[in-house]
Formats: sequence, C-alpha cells, structure tokens
Amino acid sequence: MGWTLPPLPALRVFEAAARLGNFTRAAEELGMTQAAVSYQIKVLEERVGTPLFMRTARKVVLTETGEAMAGRATEAFAILSESYASARHGASGELSLTTVQTFASNWLSERLGAFQRLHPHIVVKLDTSSRMVDLVREGIDLAIRVGHGEWPGLEAHFLFSGNYAPMLSPRLAESIGGIREPVDLYRLPLLGHSDPWWKVWFEAAGLSFERDRVIPGPSLGVQFYEAVAAVAGQGVAILTRKLSEAYLADGRLIQPFPVEGGDGHGYWLVYPQGRRSVPKIRQFREWIIAETAPLRES
Repeated sequence: MGWTLPPLPALRVFEAAARLGNFTRAAEELGMTQAAVSYQIKVLEERVGTPLFMRTARKVVLTETGEAMAGRATEAFAILSESYASARHGASGELSLTTVQTFASNWLSERLGAFQRLHPHIVVKLDTSSRMVDLVREGIDLAIRVGHGEWPGLEAHFLFSGNYAPMLSPRLAESIGGIREPVDLYRLPLLGHSDPWWKVWFEAAGLSFERDRVIPGPSLGVQFYEAVAAVAGQGVAILTRKLSEAYLADGRLIQPFPVEGGDGHGYWLVYPQGRRSVPKIRQFREWIIAETAPLRES
C-alpha cells in the first residue's frame, strides 16, 4: 500500500510553525534559518494547492485549510515520536496528565504513587488547570475532564458520575440545632451560592430553590477550596460525593441528606484519538479504569 504524502521535511516545518505560531521560533526549534522555514512552507503550500498561513507584518495565522491540517500533523509526529521512544526504551519516559484541582487533590494524589510503583520507568507529570487544554497542541498525553464525554478528536473513557450534595461541618450544623430538613440550609451561609448546582439539588430534593432566602457565603470557584472552607465551618458546600469520601469518613464533614443532584456530567479520561496503543497511555488507562471501578459501581 502506497501513502500519498507531501515532502516530510516540509510537513515537519509546517507542524512546528503551526504549533508555535511563528516562523522564527519554528526555525530556532528545528535549527534552521527563517528563510529555509519559509521555503519549506512554500513547497508544502504548492503541493496542497492553497495557502496554509495568512502572513501579516507581525505574525502568521493559520488559514482554514492550515487549521485542519495542523492538529493532525502534530498528532502524527507525536505518534512517531512515541513509537520511536517505545522501540528504544519500551514503556518509559514522562507521562503528562492535566486535570481539575479537586480530582487531583481529593482522589488522584493519594493513589498516583501506586501507579508509579507498578511502572517505575514512567514519570508522571501532573498539571492542574480549570481551562480546556488542547492536548495535541500543548503536547499533553492525557486529561481528566468533566462533561458528557464528547470532545472532538479525543478518545474518552467514563470514570464515574459527578453527582453532588450539600455538606458541612458537624459543629456548624450543631450551631443551629441540627439540619433536619433541606430548608434548614437557608439558615447558614451557602458557599458558592450562585452555583447552578444548588438549584439542581433542591429540585432533586423535591423543592424549589428560593434564592431570596440564601445567606451568601464565599464563592471560591473550586470544589477543593470550598470543601476546605466547609471543614473550617465557613458555610455549607455543595460537593461531588465521590470526591468527598475522605471528609465524610473521618467526620470532618457530614452529608445531612442522602439525595444527590446531577446534571449528567461525569469524570472522563481522555487522550488524542489514534494514541490508544502508546504503551504509557495504555498502562495508565488500564490502571485508572481499574482503580475507579468501585466509584462506578456505587
């Protein structure tokens, strides 16, 4: 079977220029002159039959065709790089993973050492970010994302649901004589009171959410921070149950009502399509799917 490919040196230059958004930086990365980079881009554009970049006085911007090619080109070179590294060293090297802070702090950090012991030749580099990281462009191997599992260009594996419920410190509950009915929550500050999860939870409990009755508490923007504030007695937090088991188990927090709210979102492991057979990705995928099995069953 023959492959219809452009000149690979030109494709490599294009990938670097598209990823970096700059011909000069691409030249520096590849050890070439800027003139050589411009020539290779011209060669590729002639083969494709249309411009791949729009050139301005200060920068270059991908055209629609260039944008369509760029992600796949980066992915292809990443696969080649991984294949070469695997051939030389087997399943080893650095595994980069990005995830939200709450998952990293409340679940992953306590277990990552177990993966490291199973695979001592793989070094995990963890990044916590609330933004939507472009895995291909930024060279990240894997991500844990929250959503419905539909991200273009990514393979997704469901880990567990993100259902949530109000939680607070026992001492704060005692300060008003206990929490017996959902309406008792209005007597205490609600952390992240503008979070839509509150409305969803009250409706799941069979009640309307009465915003005018809310005592606003701090809005900290991240579940992990709001859990810490709740432990300190600063208010009632609405938290993902499956990421809050440690707080509940040792009594730092209580969940006064068994009902949980949900919007269909869950936690998913994702990585670029076409990379499922990369050894380090395959090994982490198998490990985390096995580790989260109890959360899917509960």
